[in-house]
Amino acid sequence: MRQAIALLALLPMIACGPISREEAERACFERARLAQQPRGELGVGIGSDGRRHGFGEITISSDYIQGKDPDQVYQNCVYHRSGEMPSRPFTSIPAR
Repeated sequence: MRQAIALLALLPMIACGPISREEAERACFERARLAQQPRGELGVGIGSDGRRHGFGEITISSDYIQGKDPDQVYQNCVYHRSGEMPSRPFTSIPAR
């Protein structure tokens, strides 16, 4: 019984283990993009009922506010998640 409880206690730590470098690079790409500049979208339209509708969303990261270098944000993120350095710098990745 104690072994089962000990195993259950370790499960959250196992889930936090490193991921592959490729997965980390994909996950960290957006974080680095947000360190470059805020992202967002705006929309305006008129519905079939004749009423005006609008929406907006903007995302500003703390990395951007702090003026962090996107390349360094990407490198640190990939290393933290995978334990390996990125295969190439963020600035060499084509924009998506």
